[in-house]
Amino acid sequence: MTPSQTSGPSSPSTHPAAPLIDLKLRKVAYFSMEIALAKALPTYSGGLGMLAGDTLRSAADMGAPMVAVSLVHRRGYFQQHLDFDGQQTETDVVWHPEAVLPSADQVVALTMQGRNILIRAWRFDVIGCTGHVVPVYLLDTDVDGNEEWDRHLTDKLYGGDNYYRLCQETILGLGGIQLLHELGMKPEVCHMNEGHAALLSLGLLEERLAASGTDKPLSAASEDDFKAVQQLCVFTTHTPVPAGHDRFGIDQMYQVLGQQRADLISRSGCLHNDLFNMTYLALRFSRYVNGVAMQHGKVTQQMFPEYHVHSITNGVHAATWISKPFQALLDKEIPEWRHDNQYFRSVYGIEPQRIADTHAQGQVRLFATVKLRTGIDLDPNVMTIGFARRVATYKRAHLLFKDPARLEAIAEKLGGLQILYGGKAHPADTGGKGLIREVFDAAKKFSSAKLKMIYLENYDWELGEQLTGGVDVWLNTPQRPYEASGTSGMKAALNGVPSLSVLDGWWIEGCAEGITGWAINDDDNEDIEAGYLYDKLEQDVIPKFADKKAWARMQQHCIAINGTYFNTHRQLGQYVANAYFPLAASEAVTNQPQTPEIESADAVLV
Repeated sequence: MTPSQTSGPSSPSTHPAAPLIDLKLRKVAYFSMEIALAKALPTYSGGLGMLAGDTLRSAADMGAPMVAVSLVHRRGYFQQHLDFDGQQTETDVVWHPEAVLPSADQVVALTMQGRNILIRAWRFDVIGCTGHVVPVYLLDTDVDGNEEWDRHLTDKLYGGDNYYRLCQETILGLGGIQLLHELGMKPEVCHMNEGHAALLSLGLLEERLAASGTDKPLSAASEDDFKAVQQLCVFTTHTPVPAGHDRFGIDQMYQVLGQQRADLISRSGCLHNDLFNMTYLALRFSRYVNGVAMQHGKVTQQMFPEYHVHSITNGVHAATWISKPFQALLDKEIPEWRHDNQYFRSVYGIEPQRIADTHAQGQVRLFATVKLRTGIDLDPNVMTIGFARRVATYKRAHLLFKDPARLEAIAEKLGGLQILYGGKAHPADTGGKGLIREVFDAAKKFSSAKLKMIYLENYDWELGEQLTGGVDVWLNTPQRPYEASGTSGMKAALNGVPSLSVLDGWWIEGCAEGITGWAINDDDNEDIEAGYLYDKLEQDVIPKFADKKAWARMQQHCIAINGTYFNTHRQLGQYVANAYFPLAASEAVTNQPQTPEIESADAVLV
């Protein structure tokens, strides 16, 4: 199935009814503006959505009592088109959920913009390796009875202006919590995956006041009411970049949310610099707040010193990102890996040459895709570097060719160098679009036949899977400290691909120098920093690549060391033990003193 194949006429769903799930038994509700659910569904834009999808896939594998809420995004994010000069244009990716997903059979009416807006939901089931189901509810305002403008509020992921975005986030937070309550779920934990969902806290507060039977207005909410809501909420923030923290005008806040809700936000300390700040709302009403890597937690703590910020480092869902050849090898040698990623350590029992040969199969697939898309043949005997991610200026796609002459000299010395780029810039990000053009310009100017630099159009789940499974080295050059975590290098590591990266985000924790990859020294002067990058290539990466036995051993280390830790099975276990049910995890340990090691997730997920 592809999005285009699902774009038939709107009609009642003919999809088989979803299996019955007793939502009263589900304890955790996970809210995210975007979730990568399937390759065919355009319900995500990049890393945040991929992280959400991987988390839910691990939740399904591990039997977690979770549900999730997002928006349907009928017109997707966008399909990227690049012309000969690297100029990006975009087209919508239209799909019709009613053609492929069952309905949640529930409509709720949300008061916003001074009127009622009807919201329905479609259900996508994430099914784990043991058959456990995590249902995901995709909210949709394209409902008969809504005004025409309102019907399109759930169409575009990160589309429209600030007013449109605030309406979307109101639907996600307030509409989402209302839908779950109508479906019979009273979550014990509401996890806000980024601040987009922060308004769910007001929904919980409204529900609490209504349940008191006194019909108290929001203005009567007390500090005890605030604390009660805090006990239900967990908040994960994903970026130190200011643009990643949504802010709205106070007039928009009143217009969309109404007098009572806006007044409560004002008096609860969620305005910052005379703007309604979704991050401050999430911080105010959460009992547990975390960044997504050790370093990011520290940076976030400095940004918000009045709150206690923890760290839970991101991971990726191994079974989603390990290439098919590697899956076959692991299924044969260490089949337990699918339900317990700790078994990646057992890859040391597999001969390094078998690992190198298996990676080579992934490279054959990638090179065939490059040939199909560009007509260019790549050489499997030449080092291939991958750099693909959301295009933003702080990620500095240009650092590798800061000194074109030196890069060409390195390619000549190595006997060839192949560089594969990919990534989308947000339609409104002129700086990001400019970076793509810089890559195209640089590629045209290289005179050495030994150096090939290719930008692959429309970086998505499928292309990302092939790149992380097929290149030799994964490059990452963010400007410190703006990389919160990053996950593409984790996916590469699972496929035996070492990283060459600035020490920021997850790589501070993942870099064992010369074993799982290499660190690039950073400097305020980009020319100097680029020099460090070239030095590392010449003095460390190239000699190791030339020694095929040593390289195969490094590929083995990447899987055994980084694969064992940087996965969403471990990540979710930490959320369960530290954020969701810390008391339950503590009691599980207390009640079993004879067992020195307890898998924290299993202790509370049964």
